[in-house]
Amino acid sequence: MEQKICQSCSMPMTAAEEFGNNQDGTLNQDYCVYCFKDGNFTKQMTMDEMITHCAEYSDSLKDENENSISKKEYIASMKAYFPTLKRWKQQ
Repeated sequence: MEQKICQSCSMPMTAAEEFGNNQDGTLNQDYCVYCFKDGNFTKQMTMDEMITHCAEYSDSLKDENENSISKKEYIASMKAYFPTLKRWKQQ
């Protein structure tokens, strides 16, 4: 399966069990299982809340070149990246 990125939290999705599902049970190709279930977002939050939430789950924070970065740098980077994701483009 081709790797996709969750359009809500930016988690890489490579296996079927990582994809969320639509109301009819089919896989949703845009959102991960943690963000989307049964055709709805699992949590209603702002983009900034999602970024803070994601930063809590990152064991080792790295930039696009795999260099270690601080949590503050990660959050700044995501504030620039998240507006390009489908869920947050409207905000």
